[in-house]
Amino acid sequence: MKKIRLAVIGTGMAWERLHYPAIKELEDKYEIVALCNRTRKDAEEFAKKINLSMDRVYDDYNEMLKRQDIDAVDILVPIESNYTVSEAVAKAGKDFICEKPLAANREEAKKYLELSKKYNVRIMIAENYRYSDEYNKIRDIVNSGKIGDVVYFIKNNISCFPCEMTKDTFAATEWRQHPKFYGGAFLDAAVHDIAAMRHIFGAVECVQAFGKPQAEDFNPYVSVNAHILFKNGVIGYYTYYTSGIETQKPAVGFRIFGTKGEIYLEDKTCGIINVSYHDGTSELVNFIPERGFYNELLNYYNAINGTEQISVTPEMEYGDVKMVFDILDSVSFREIIYVDEEEPKRRLEIADDEAKIHPFLQ
Repeated sequence: MKKIRLAVIGTGMAWERLHYPAIKELEDKYEIVALCNRTRKDAEEFAKKINLSMDRVYDDYNEMLKRQDIDAVDILVPIESNYTVSEAVAKAGKDFICEKPLAANREEAKKYLELSKKYNVRIMIAENYRYSDEYNKIRDIVNSGKIGDVVYFIKNNISCFPCEMTKDTFAATEWRQHPKFYGGAFLDAAVHDIAAMRHIFGAVECVQAFGKPQAEDFNPYVSVNAHILFKNGVIGYYTYYTSGIETQKPAVGFRIFGTKGEIYLEDKTCGIINVSYHDGTSELVNFIPERGFYNELLNYYNAINGTEQISVTPEMEYGDVKMVFDILDSVSFREIIYVDEEEPKRRLEIADDEAKIHPFLQ
C-alpha cells in the first residue's frame, strides 16, 4: 500500500489544529507534497515548519493542481468556497477530502452530488463526528439493545460564540463572524450534531423547529430548538444555543432514554459515556476524545488503496446539510418539514395519513 501524496488547499486553523496532527500521526501513510493558501505567506510559514521547499507553495490552487505528483487534495476553505474549490479539484481529476458542510446552500449541495461520477474522482466529506469514538460507541450500544428500544433523546449544545470571538479560536475568524452564507454558526457547527444524530438513529421523517432571532451576523438565532421524528420512531429534542453559558453541572449534554436504560454523554471531551440500567446497575464506557480526524483520514487512506469504502460520501453528507436547511426553513415558515423524502408530502396527504391512523380525526 503506497503513501498518498497529499496537497492542501487552505493552511489555516482547521488544517494546523485538526487535520495536520492526524496526518502527522499517519506519516507512514501520507506525504505532504504541496500547499496552497490565499495568503501565500501563511502557507510559506507552514512549509518552513515541515521543511517543504518553496517551489511547492502556491496562492493559486489552479496552478497547484497542474502538478503531476498529487494523489489527493485536502480542502479546508471557508464554507462559501467549498463547492467552487471542490469542483475545480474534481475537474483536475484529483481525488479529494473536503471539510463540512459540503456547500453553503441547497443548490450547490445538489450540484456537489454530481462531481464524483462526472469527473470520476473519489470524494470524502470530513464530517469527523461520524468517525468519532464516542458516537460510534453510542451507536453500538443503541444497536445492541442494551438499553432496550429507544423512546426519545435530548441533545443540548450550548456554546458562547461571543465569548470566543476575541480569543485564539475558530470564532475569531472573520468569515465566521461575518459569514457570506445563510445559517452562520448553525450551519457551521450544528451540522456536526445533526450528523451524529443521524449516524446513531438513521433517516429522519420530519422536523419542527423554532428560533429566537438576533441581529448578530454570526448566527441568525440566539437559539434554535427542534423536535425531530426519525423514521424508526425515535423522537428527539435538539437545542443549539450559540450565545449562552451552561452554569449548572453536570451539563444536560446528550441523553438517550430507552425502555431498559439510559445513555449519557456530558460532552465530546469528557472521555466517558455513562450507561445506566433500570435494574440499578450501570457502566462507564471510555472513549478517546477528538479521534474523528485520525479515523477519517485513515479511512480515506484505506479507501484510496482499495481496502475499504469511503464511509462519509457526498451523498451521506448531503442528508446532513439538507437537514440543517430544513430546520432553518421550519423556523422561518413555522411549518413541519419532511426531511428524507424524495417528494415532500403535501398537507392534504399528511391529513389523509393521520386520519387512517386516528379515525376520530375524520
